Amino acid sequence: MLVIRQMQVGSMAVFAYLVGDSETGDALVIDPADNIDGILATAEKNNLRIKYIVNTHGHIDHISGNREMKSRTDAPIIIHEGDARMLGNTSPMLLHMFGAEDSPPADMTVKDGDTITVGKISLKVIHTPGHSPGGMCLYIKGFVFTGDTLFVESVGRTDLNGSSASQMFRSIREKLLTLPDDTQVLPGHNYGRTSTSTIGHEKIYNPFLQ
Repeated sequence: MLVIRQMQVGSMAVFAYLVGDSETGDALVIDPADNIDGILATAEKNNLRIKYIVNTHGHIDHISGNREMKSRTDAPIIIHEGDARMLGNTSPMLLHMFGAEDSPPADMTVKDGDTITVGKISLKVIHTPGHSPGGMCLYIKGFVFTGDTLFVESVGRTDLNGSSASQMFRSIREKLLTLPDDTQVLPGHNYGRTSTSTIGHEKIYNPFLQ
């Protein structure tokens, strides 16, 4: 059975997600930005073992817990091939600003249409460039983990190096808004009035998509 746990971590209101299969006990963690103790405690409470670390993109506020999580679980790090170069190459200024350690390099890269399987659960990789060149969302029937592409009634920034507003809106309209309306949106930050949304809600109420 699918298990999803949403956890707000760090100073930037990042949402990390534990996604697991209760039958096999295998799980992955999406964007373990901070509070590794808490994430591991949640995994233990749910009888889950973290087998993979998955980053929705390569920005420091989402990857800053990779090193500790990898050292404590030996789980390989997975990221879209378009952002793989970011891991291990964060500027010293940003590391100091966030009080963070840089991530180890990726162990595996994925591309659009690939699947990431843990236990009997498979997440489909949806490449959604715009916030970053290799930004990706992860889809399993009923749920989409949207990283910094789509928030609750908002969208990701496009004023950063490598960002593109035109790509962002094309990604959202062509790859996310085409999902079933009842698909639950699980964003990368707790920036909205609620912690989750649905594709149908965003079509109607997201002012950036009107």
